Amino acid sequence: MPRHDRLTRRGFLAHSAAATGAALAAPAILPAAAPSETVNLAFIGVGGRGGRNLKTMTSQGHVDVNVVAICDVNGANLDRAAKMFPKARKYVDFRKLFDDTSDIDAVVVSTTEHTHAFATMPALQLGKHVYCEKPITHNVYEARRVTEAAAAAGVATQMGTQIHGMPNYRRVVELIQSGAIGPVREAHVWVSRAWGLQSKEDAEKHRDIVHVTDRPAGSMTPPDYLDWDLWIGPAPYRPYHEVYFPGPKWYRWWDFGNGTMSDLGSHWNDLPFWALKLDSPKTIEAFGPEPHPEIAPASMSAVYEYGPRGEMPACTVSWYQGSHKPKIWRDGGIPQWGNGVLFVGEKGMLLSDYGKHVLLPEEDFADFERPAPFIPDSPGQHEEWLIACKTGSATGSPFSYAGPLTEANHLGNVAFRAGRKLEWNAEEMRATNCPEADQFLKREPREGWSLG
Repeated sequence: MPRHDRLTRRGFLAHSAAATGAALAAPAILPAAAPSETVNLAFIGVGGRGGRNLKTMTSQGHVDVNVVAICDVNGANLDRAAKMFPKARKYVDFRKLFDDTSDIDAVVVSTTEHTHAFATMPALQLGKHVYCEKPITHNVYEARRVTEAAAAAGVATQMGTQIHGMPNYRRVVELIQSGAIGPVREAHVWVSRAWGLQSKEDAEKHRDIVHVTDRPAGSMTPPDYLDWDLWIGPAPYRPYHEVYFPGPKWYRWWDFGNGTMSDLGSHWNDLPFWALKLDSPKTIEAFGPEPHPEIAPASMSAVYEYGPRGEMPACTVSWYQGSHKPKIWRDGGIPQWGNGVLFVGEKGMLLSDYGKHVLLPEEDFADFERPAPFIPDSPGQHEEWLIACKTGSATGSPFSYAGPLTEANHLGNVAFRAGRKLEWNAEEMRATNCPEADQFLKREPREGWSLG
């Protein structure tokens, strides 16, 4: 059985601290072609992001795939996918899909955030390869459970952060890890999206897709094609209302998502997490408006403190969303990109977004010679995972990497909701100085739902 994610949580931390050269999650050199045997896929969630995953994975060049099962609580999505793959078994409840998986090799999970872990865990426990959209879980506890289950299963896993598979991030990681700007003791990550709790005027200015400041008192009749009870899944039940559905309206509600931090944080915090070989933060502190019991904020910031990792020094990583920006950005000390990651080293700075990066000050690096690439390019996250399902090759964002990244993102929200700087004990999975944070680390699923 391929090793893939067979790292315990403690083993991951030790491996991360000791890693040198290529980043922990850098994939091995992938073969030009994989064996011709077909990979039998089940897709849980086939609309929106799931629909794009379905289309992409069934049009890859190196691995033949066969769609044997499709599932969605949205009947319109399900019917649309069924017309494309009429031989595939249809399900509305993914729990029933797992009653018979004898012809399923791998599962693609593209549901809403609050059901990711509940669709992923049974697949792992049955020894199936899993591709799950970001973030892989709704909370810290689920992330730890999924990370451990993937390690025990030894299957090919991948979190859907497609930017991770593109060349720009790889070149940035190579520059940071080869010392282009010297030791890095601080990094700053900012995104301009401001969706969540805010005034009506700000919601209009920031082009939020819905404005809401509290849970609706009334209810509405769900669309005929939607199974609302199954959409709610493991979350506490509430009546249907248009402020939750369709997506991504739901992502601002704590019961269903975790706002911009867990959504875009999965993409943007990925870069410093990879380049700086981060593991678990020592402390986390968040800043923003008064926490709302129901709704994530449109704008906030958080500061993570990390200890030394091998030859890399202790560092801080600061996150900013919405109207919050780094001081050096506000002061005009760097190009004012709307979204970005800034690494501050002893010899200079590196600024990156999804598709480009620059060494700063530019005049200081006019004659800089880049290191030879040492992280192989990827054929793309989807094909990379499909090849791994057949050959046992590495993936770029396996759950052994994506699990701790997801935990860190969730901890920013935990610190925000708890209203205190957290001193984090990763081994015990608790904030040693803040027992009131426990309520935000996990939750009991609704009756009829279990992580197994």
